[in-house]
Amino acid sequence: MKLNELRDNDGATQARKRVGRGIGSGSGKTGGRGVKGQKSRSGVAVNGFEGGQMALYRRLPKRGFKNLFGSDFNVVSVARIQAAVDAKKLDPKETVTVESLVKAGVVRRAKDGVRLLGDGELKAKLAFDIAGASKSAIEKIEKAGGSVKLPQKAAAE
Repeated sequence: MKLNELRDNDGATQARKRVGRGIGSGSGKTGGRGVKGQKSRSGVAVNGFEGGQMALYRRLPKRGFKNLFGSDFNVVSVARIQAAVDAKKLDPKETVTVESLVKAGVVRRAKDGVRLLGDGELKAKLAFDIAGASKSAIEKIEKAGGSVKLPQKAAAE
């Protein structure tokens, strides 16, 4: 096979429909737009318009808000950590941080940190330096002989 012999499979591409090129073409005169009316004219975009009736997106109530100061954590279970240790992706001797979890492939990207949840069992003795953990997760880590270092909350002013 040569470069000049490369081409798409049959039926993979369709020719552009040339509209408004005479009545013999089948899509001439009105060009598939029907007859008269707003939508037959040029420069029309009536998405969401309901003929003067209040549009659906305006009839529905507004809900909720986006917290600009909210944190987006990676949620990781204790079982997932244990699985990574068993697969030799996490070193039990080193402190478990967001970076080490990303490197081990437990989380895809760092986001605002990692929050540990307590479902599953932990056998390995690990030291954690993470953004958050549930009470049950902390209990399981300490029961296995590990430790959890969480960031201290700023003092209320």
